[in-house]
Amino acid sequence: MECPECGGERSPFAVPSELRVDLPNEPPFVLLCTRCLAFEPVANPDTEPSNFDTISDALPDHGDSAAAMVLATALLSSLALNRQHIDALFDRVEAAGADPLLVLDRLADDPEIHPDFDIESRRQQLLQLRD
Repeated sequence: MECPECGGERSPFAVPSELRVDLPNEPPFVLLCTRCLAFEPVANPDTEPSNFDTISDALPDHGDSAAAMVLATALLSSLALNRQHIDALFDRVEAAGADPLLVLDRLADDPEIHPDFDIESRRQQLLQLRD
């Protein structure tokens, strides 16, 4: 499936049930572009869901923290609208023992990830908001 934002490959991912409450519309699945991280909630994907940790080696590997980190990063495209969701997802990543701001640094350096926003700028904004 081609991403309408960047033309990259979109894959289906199952959103862990405990993370759904931290996302707008509580989707059971998302179609996520592995290049730009744009996602679309879907009720039922046509193919078998992928694993979030296949997106980047920069992601934490502690249970659902990779999913929480990817989804929080994708929501950074609209920080103003999604701040509450991002904070909740970052709290989950931190509770699993990873530093979400450090993961953002690593994602910004990942040559395969090209979101439609500047990860480093959003990281700085988040740092100011979370202090």
